[in-house]
Amino acid sequence: MQHLDPTPSRPSRASRSHRFERTLARFTVLAAIVALTGCASLNSVTSEVTTFGTWPAGRIGDTYAFERLPSQRDNIERQTQIEDAARAAIETAGFVPVAEGQTPDVSIQLAARVDASERSPFDDPFWWHGGLYGPRYGMGWSGGVGIGVGRGFGYGYGGVYENRTYQREVAVLIRDRKTGEPLYEARASNDGVTPSIGTYLGAMFDAAMDNFPIAPGGKPRNVTAPIR
Repeated sequence: MQHLDPTPSRPSRASRSHRFERTLARFTVLAAIVALTGCASLNSVTSEVTTFGTWPAGRIGDTYAFERLPSQRDNIERQTQIEDAARAAIETAGFVPVAEGQTPDVSIQLAARVDASERSPFDDPFWWHGGLYGPRYGMGWSGGVGIGVGRGFGYGYGGVYENRTYQREVAVLIRDRKTGEPLYEARASNDGVTPSIGTYLGAMFDAAMDNFPIAPGGKPRNVTAPIR
């Protein structure tokens, strides 16, 4: 009668080494994909874009000049920054700077703003465990007598927390210079946890002028543009 060895055979050292190398290769590829995705997201911004107007068919190559409202003339430095950020997007759409001393075919008004808003913790379904905002804002409560737990987390009353978001928005309005008729209006907006907008101005104006002169009746759409 043949006796079977109850001890299962163990994989050879070469087999284990080969398996480890394949696993390591998979992790390396995955890490590279994650890194590339992260870099792409850090170098671009996605905005919600709405556009309005009916651009005259066949009208191309118009000369343009920026028009400033009286309130914008009071802050020339800021308005110049906005115009410089939008210039590439305007000219990529086919407009040409008007020659000095000449009358432009269209005038273009620009605007940019940042609004702060407070968000309720109940807006975040994961808030009870810190959620998406836990690491950034903490879970501490102040006021009254509390019991500290680890790293300064405590419990008491008179709840205080910070959960502020900022909405950034740019706007473009193009008018016929002779008639004053509005021909095209575009807005691009996004939000974040910092009030900074200067870094994103160029990308947001690129998004606002994306697919010009198509204007799908104010229907919002998302446009991702590289930060420049």
